[in-house]
Amino acid sequence: MTISTPTWVKHAVFYQIFPDRLAIGSQAPNRLLKNPTWEDWSAPPTQQGYKGGDLWGVIEKLDYLQNLGINAIYFTPIFQSTCNHRYHTHDYYQVDPILGGNKAFMQLLEQAHQRDIKVVLDGVFNHASRGFFFFSDILENGPNSPWVDWFKINDWPLSAYDGNLPANYEGWVDNRALPVFNHANPDVKEYIMQIAEHWIGLGVDGWRLDVPFEITIEGFWQEFRDRVKAINPEAYIVGEIWHDASHWLDGTQFDGVMNYLFTAPTIAFAAGDRVVMEYVQNPSYEPYPPLSAAAYATKIQALLDLYPWEIQLAQLNLLASHDTARLMSLAQSDRASVELATLLLLTFPGAVSIYYGDEVGLAGAIDPDSRRGFPPESDWDLALLDYHRQLIALRHAYPALRVGTYHTIYAQGDAYAFVRSLDAVEIVVVVNVGTAAVKISLNLAELGCQHRPERQLFGTSDLSWSPDRAVLTIDLAARSGCILN
Repeated sequence: MTISTPTWVKHAVFYQIFPDRLAIGSQAPNRLLKNPTWEDWSAPPTQQGYKGGDLWGVIEKLDYLQNLGINAIYFTPIFQSTCNHRYHTHDYYQVDPILGGNKAFMQLLEQAHQRDIKVVLDGVFNHASRGFFFFSDILENGPNSPWVDWFKINDWPLSAYDGNLPANYEGWVDNRALPVFNHANPDVKEYIMQIAEHWIGLGVDGWRLDVPFEITIEGFWQEFRDRVKAINPEAYIVGEIWHDASHWLDGTQFDGVMNYLFTAPTIAFAAGDRVVMEYVQNPSYEPYPPLSAAAYATKIQALLDLYPWEIQLAQLNLLASHDTARLMSLAQSDRASVELATLLLLTFPGAVSIYYGDEVGLAGAIDPDSRRGFPPESDWDLALLDYHRQLIALRHAYPALRVGTYHTIYAQGDAYAFVRSLDAVEIVVVVNVGTAAVKISLNLAELGCQHRPERQLFGTSDLSWSPDRAVLTIDLAARSGCILN
């Protein structure tokens, strides 16, 4: 079959927003809570504390995002819930009133689209919450509830709150706060399909699917795709799969996945032995830092060989998310590690995802610390922000950096180089992750390149050609990279 993925995704630079932590709107109309008791914005985040970020605040940040070069937003869950991360859904049709409700979201969607910024929502369809109305009915009425078959009930009575008693129902990862849907029930399946259709019909540009591998009912995700794409063929469907996702990337289910298979080796290569091992062992990273250039090239080639090219161009590539430590903390505040990894991210095939605050140097260890409040401008790393802005602008300016082929041309010691090619344009990217300067010589013609780079688009390096202009020599400082054209 011919695999098709959304065209816009191939050119997207996403900004992942944890809604409670980006900004509190200064002009929010009709606040439901007049005198809220929010957790202090700059204090370390806690598991249960709210900081009060809302969608009005996101609207006020749209100019900032547009100036950064962002053209897509991925929100972690925004629906009514009783936790700051909102993965405990109460009502899939209502945006949380703390965030501003449906009114704020529709205004955000309209204003984002006016700026040509796409909006993708987080779909938590494996489980709901014990506050979800249908499950509350079971808690009230026991086996007499008409919703009994919507969940996986093992025995009676249910215990939703008392951990000293058996829950008697299936909760995701044994968490009784997260009752798992019975997806084998056709009514449950239809309910989820209609939620997906509803928000796509209102103009949402796609769904990021939380733990979709937990839903194993045959044909479920195929139908999900068919029904979403029937409303908007260009809607993006991206799954949270941390490992080989070939099963879901056959062209009948997801367009792409969160590409942690890119994240792990890229951090291992760029940050090396600076990595705090406990931060990469806890998530599903393969803990193998440090990584040499040759080993990195092997990992990247294996990843590029894993999926069809059309799928590669729709992957959601990232360096951090709400589920991981932030790179600044993971690399023990080594700014060069952040810069090198960001350079590799912004020049790799597929969509880019920047976790809010990473572009200004926001730190954060594992959850909940990785979900800090977005810092005030006085605390921004302005040089790092400019670094991101320059690379994003280059990516937008050169289609080869988005959809061009990717070919490794050098991988020795600490130095790695590759070429992105599209039609008559070739972009050469070189990085040196080592603590000493390197000099590398490239016979580009022998390496399959058709053109000789004449200018430096990014970074600082010394370039020289052999007398016959066959060999390019690049002198690159320690812990730096460059982009040539």
